[in-house]
Amino acid sequence: MRKMEFKMERPGQVKEGDKVSITEGLLPSNYYYIINPAVAMSGNIPFNKRLKSKEGLVTAVIENARGYYVTVKFNEEEPT
Repeated sequence: MRKMEFKMERPGQVKEGDKVSITEGLLPSNYYYIINPAVAMSGNIPFNKRLKSKEGLVTAVIENARGYYVTVKFNEEEPT
């Protein structure tokens, strides 16, 4: 299982156990991912760690001093 963290600006957009779909975006030297419909966004991901799955399962939603963070697990191996 591969896990990825996404930054969410407002609470309550997704909850633990939700199945989510992912959209991939391309930057000049990285990829980024968005939980649809524009709920949360990942950090920049290097080309060699590209996500292959387009759906995942929310395993945690955490609030800390910097905001809300969503952890999503995907049915694929963690890149090395």
